[in-house]
Amino acid sequence: MKRYLNIVVVLIGLYAFAQNESLFEEANALYNEGQYAEAIDIYNEILNSGKHSTELYFNLGNAHYKLNNIAPSIYFYEKALQLSPNDEDVKNNLAFAQNMTIDDIDIIPETGLARFLNALTHYLSFDNWARMAVAFAGCFVLLFLIYYFAYSSFKKRLAFISSMGSLMLCCITLALAFHKYNLEEMDRPAIIFATESKVKSEPNSRSEELFRLHEGTKVQLLDTINNWKKIKLSDGKTGWVVNNDVKALK
Repeated sequence: MKRYLNIVVVLIGLYAFAQNESLFEEANALYNEGQYAEAIDIYNEILNSGKHSTELYFNLGNAHYKLNNIAPSIYFYEKALQLSPNDEDVKNNLAFAQNMTIDDIDIIPETGLARFLNALTHYLSFDNWARMAVAFAGCFVLLFLIYYFAYSSFKKRLAFISSMGSLMLCCITLALAFHKYNLEEMDRPAIIFATESKVKSEPNSRSEELFRLHEGTKVQLLDTINNWKKIKLSDGKTGWVVNNDVKALK
């Protein structure tokens, strides 16, 4: 009975995949005909079915860009980049969409050491750094056993130095793995979707207005209280906006 259920599940999955592929081709045809709003409806239908891909987000971004929907186009390009960080087409189109935004926000430059550490940390994913740490730990154990059982003083010395080097590399890669994890946990990007959003000093409508942001601006989410979200800009400014004005990317 269980075997038949597994077959049914596989068949349902194949049917859903084929249906999504058909819808994707239909949406692409509408896009090529200039019917961008209709294409967006079908792309969203695919998204609602649980299908996510770089191509889907990229095409959604393109369709919204054609309709001058600044915030949605940037949002979907950013979603595509999360899946394919090195995709040049997505990066280029995102840059075009960002040129339509109103807000010009400076970026606080990183110091030399922080820039180097973050660049090194982002070179690999958390999983890959963790795998490297495990591999170096295994090398350390193996080399230490060779050192312990070796009779030759030269082999002992070589195995000991190599084992200590492996242990050091294990500690470094493990630290980089945890640093990568912490950076990803703290990274909570979002896009302003309101045409104009009033940023308040406190999470209530009676508090002082600090400044205003416009659609398409990228922010970081820091906190949530009731119907308000605390945001941070790339220049270090912080404030509170209502939930409906901002949409999280994660």
